[in-house]
Parts: sequence; C-alpha cells; structure tokens
Amino acid sequence: MKYEQLAKQIIEGVGGPDNVTSVFHCVTRLRFKLKDESIADTEGLKNLDGVVTVMKSGGQYQVVIGNQVSDVFADVVAIGGFKTESMDISDADEPVGNLFDRFIDLISGIFTPTLGVLAASGMIKGLVALLTAFSVFPANSGTIIILTAAGDAMFNALPIFLGYNAAKKFRSNPFIAMAIAAAMIYPSIASLAPLAVSDKAFPVLYTLFKGTLFEAPVRITFFGIPVIMMSYASSVIPIILSTYVSSKVEKFFSKVIPDVVKMFLLPFFTLLVMVPVTFLVIGPIATWAGDLLGAATSSLYNFNPILTGIFLGGFWQIFVMFGLHWGLVPIMLMNLGTIGYDPIVVLSFGCSFAQTGAVAAVYLRTQNKKTKALSIPAFISGIFGVTEPAIYGVTLPLKKPFYASCIAGAVGGGILGFFKTLAYTSGGLGIFAYPSYLNPKTGIDTAFYGALIASVVSLVLGFTFAYLIGFKEEPIAEISKPSINKEKNSVLELQNVEGEIHSPLSGKVVPLAEVKDEVFSSGAMGAGVAIYPSEGRLVAPVAGTVSTIFPTGHALGLISTDGIEVLVHLGMDTVELKGKGFTSYVKTGDQVKQGDLLIEFDQKMIEAAGYNMISPIVITNSIDYQEIEVAKKEEISQGEFLIKVEK
Repeated sequence: MKYEQLAKQIIEGVGGPDNVTSVFHCVTRLRFKLKDESIADTEGLKNLDGVVTVMKSGGQYQVVIGNQVSDVFADVVAIGGFKTESMDISDADEPVGNLFDRFIDLISGIFTPTLGVLAASGMIKGLVALLTAFSVFPANSGTIIILTAAGDAMFNALPIFLGYNAAKKFRSNPFIAMAIAAAMIYPSIASLAPLAVSDKAFPVLYTLFKGTLFEAPVRITFFGIPVIMMSYASSVIPIILSTYVSSKVEKFFSKVIPDVVKMFLLPFFTLLVMVPVTFLVIGPIATWAGDLLGAATSSLYNFNPILTGIFLGGFWQIFVMFGLHWGLVPIMLMNLGTIGYDPIVVLSFGCSFAQTGAVAAVYLRTQNKKTKALSIPAFISGIFGVTEPAIYGVTLPLKKPFYASCIAGAVGGGILGFFKTLAYTSGGLGIFAYPSYLNPKTGIDTAFYGALIASVVSLVLGFTFAYLIGFKEEPIAEISKPSINKEKNSVLELQNVEGEIHSPLSGKVVPLAEVKDEVFSSGAMGAGVAIYPSEGRLVAPVAGTVSTIFPTGHALGLISTDGIEVLVHLGMDTVELKGKGFTSYVKTGDQVKQGDLLIEFDQKMIEAAGYNMISPIVITNSIDYQEIEVAKKEEISQGEFLIKVEK
C-alpha cells in the first residue's frame, strides 16, 4: 500500500476504527462521519505529512489530503475495514429540486441506462422489417425468427429492465422489483391478457364497470377477489408504480424481520404482498392511466398533426437542453406497447438533420479555426442523431444558427405530421432511425417517404437559414507576448500564451480569501481565485489532460500542456448532492482544448438545496511558480484571461 503509514495515522487520529461510522472522499478530502468528534486528534492530524488541514462542516469530519486523496482513501478503507458511502447518483439521501425537476430526474434515471440497448433492439427490429420488405428472407425463415427474437426480447421484457432501474432510484432491492416484473409477464399470466385469452379457455365470470371506458371482463379471482387482467409486456407505468410501493413495503418489513432471517424472509413477504397487489390494484389503475395519457396525446395529434409536428419539431431541441423530452419517452413506449406505434416523438425526427445542416453552414461561413475544427465532428455525429456536440459546441454559442435549426426542425415536424409518419419501434437516431418508420404490414409506404422528405428538407433548410441569417463571432486575437505588470493582481491582457489560464466560468470574480472554506481561502490547496457563476456551464480553462474528475461531477483537475495543474471546484460541499444537478462530458485521461465544454450544472436546483455555488479555481502546483497573478475584474466571461503563472 502506497500510503499505508499515513492511512494508519489518520485512522488513529480520528479516534480509531470504532469511532468511524462511514467515510467517503471528494476531490480533495476524506469525509468521515464520526460517532464522537471530540475524541479525534485534530491538531495531531493537521501536523501529519500528507495532510493539508482538518475541517469540521455539515456533520462531517474532513481531512484534507489534496490530489492524492483517492489513493489515501483506498488505503484507509482497506486498513480500517470501513463502510464507504456510495457516490452513485441514485444514492442521494433526499430528492432535491421542485416537483417537476424531481419527476424529470426520476424518469431520466429510470430510462437512461436502458436507452442504448433499447435503441439497438429497435434497430434490429428495423433491420428485420427491411429484410422482409425487400423479400431477402421469408417471414417464417429461421434467420428472421432469430433476429426477431433479438429485437423483441427487450421490448417484451421491458418491465424487468425498468423494474431494476426503478429500484435503484427508489433505493430498494432491484431483484425484488425484477421478480415482480417477471411475474407480470409470466407466460400463464400473459395468456390471460384480453387479446390473448378465449372465452372457451377462461369464460367471463362477470364484467366490472360495464358500459364505461374502464369496462373489464373478469375471468379469474384471487381468494375471491376479482382480477382485472391486463397485458404487461412492454408496459411502463405499472412496474414503476409497483416498484415504488414495493420500496415502502420492503422498508416496513426490514424493520420488523430479525436480521438473522432477513436475507430470505424480507423478499418472501415483500413478494407475497406485492405480486397480488400489483395484479389486483396497481396494474389495472396504472394501465388505465397510461391509456388515458396515450389517448390525450393521440387526441392532440389527431386534432391537427401538422400543427403538433410544427410545435414539437420547433421546440424539441430546447426540450432536450432542459431534459423535458424525458416526459415524452414513457408516452412513446406506452404507445408502442398498446397501439403498436407512436405518432408523437417521431415528429422530432427532422431536428437532428436541421441541426446538422446549420453546422454545415457555420463551417462554410466561419473564419474562426477553432469553430471550423469543431464543426466537422459535430456534423458527422449529427448525421447519426447525436446533436450535443453541434448544439453546445457550435450553434448555441453563436445563437442565430441554433434559432435557424429550430425553425427548420419545425418545418420538418410539420412535414412528418402531414404525411402521418409513425414510429413502429424505438430504434436508432439520425439515419439509423429510418427502419423504425417502416410499416410492419405494408412495408415502404407514403408515411415512410414522409420521413425521408422531412429529413432532407430539415437538413437543407437548416443549412440555408443558418447561412443566410449569419452570425457574429468574436474577432480572432493575435497571439502576442505581453509585458507583465509586477503589481499583485494586476490586469493582464493575455491571449493564448504559455502560462495563461482562461476563465472556465462566466460570473462574478471573488478573491479566494473570501471563500468560506478554510482549505481554499487559506491557500492550502494553492493560489487562485473564485467565481460565482452566472450560467451553468464549465469549460476547459486550458488545453491539456483531465487528470481527475470526481464521479459526482462537482469538481475536476486538469494538467495543461505546459504543466500547470488546475483544480476547479463547483460550489461548496456540493459533493453531498452525490451528482444531483451535475452532468459531466469528460472522463479522466481525456484530452481537451481550451473552451471545450466539461460540465453542466443546474445552479438553481443546487442553490435551492442549500448549497453555495461560489467556485474556486486554484493552481494546485503553485509551489512550482515564482509568481501567480490574477486579472483584476469584477465580472468575467468564459474564455477571458483569468490567471497568469511565471516560473
């Protein structure tokens, strides 16, 4: 162990293993929860070689280590045998943000882990549709049967996948949720679904809610209680609600069942309660709710598919930026499971092509070498439906090209509505989505041609509008070696020279000494400055390598091409959010250019949760430099000069 001796000294300093409830680490410090902080030897710990300082905050006993914290943490845990606190986003103690934000977070957290495989399954289904439409293989051939199984498997078993993810979000046993989901699609149960059962095999005993929208024939009972059978293959809402209720039931039994038999009695009683409750109550109610939601969206579409397409096509990219599109994903999956197609999300199909066309226009018009270089990979990824590089790297910073792409996307959505293009599976993105619009019964039809026309028109109009509207860019500065003012904190007008750090954030500049965290304000982590952000984007302050990024996304370290070690810490104690509100776009070892987007954060949500977003930017290898000068500015924008170091 590299830090074995230090780890032993730290454990002894915090009062020994018996005084430690749990421990985890952030980007600079070990964070202990101690049973009794009074017996910890704070002064002794501060004097240890390898310990920067010790702090007490928020019920945590914090031992500041610095860049080697992850290695020291590993040795502390190994030697002390401590319980560690997970940094998994789903493990946050309490939900944060308003009700709508929490709903979006819940939906995205449940669906995001499955999207890759879900898209791949849809692409396989699209491939099967192509192979049969062009008579490459007969529908009853072994090849088609096996490929169909590969494409349909995840959709049929979707409740099992969603049950696992939902249990992680609700912090319950995922295997209990999977068992409930497996019961919902159990063959004997599936055979009782309304469209699968015959009156001869299971005659109707009586009908509930006769003459209403919820009319339901009852064929079986559970201890005399009528069971309203539904089809749960490919369903979404029933398993999510069931898993939520199951998490509460599981928590109740966990309190009353002795630990010695909890391993098998806890799932026994939870399943004994939840499987019947799911079939008797949750399943039917959730299915009816889903049917009503699907009917409402279909009504909007049926009222005027062209206007609906224009609206969704025009605003889809904005929805994506704010995560609002997650609210439509369950509706799409419900539509696919109940009526066999989705008329809603398909209306956004032209948006990625509109964005791609706008990027092409920027590439041709820009004189900025960096923008031109960014445009090429953004264009390529946009063709395949991945538009984040195009939006955040090219069109949105320039504004007008982004607006142009939204207008072109609205036209594409209107065309899709006009042709009544439908999605028959949740397939790939961009050009990989075409097979999803093949009608399984009729093959290539007018609606499919509508998808082709919409994508081409969106691409052409995105290019045309962006090219004609134009955009303004910051003038390209000449690279020059400035004279350096030796007065401390003097303003240095520097442009891309050696030893220069640009601002990773836009906002108010705050002296490091005013940061209410002794580790940073004292300069223990290095010299630097702090910024109170005005927008939730962090870009690379230098060109170089990501030396470390914490799993929660609240802090990262960079090493510039000329060896400057930069640490950016977003907010105070934001590690305790365990990833809530932070989205990282890089990983350790990634090469970045100055200005590349690294992290996005939801500042309103973070501050609403009680955290200060003042963000230190420090040079952690300050000792290697004779002078570190900070620009004297009250307000600063991303990319402007911030710090100059000299050896």
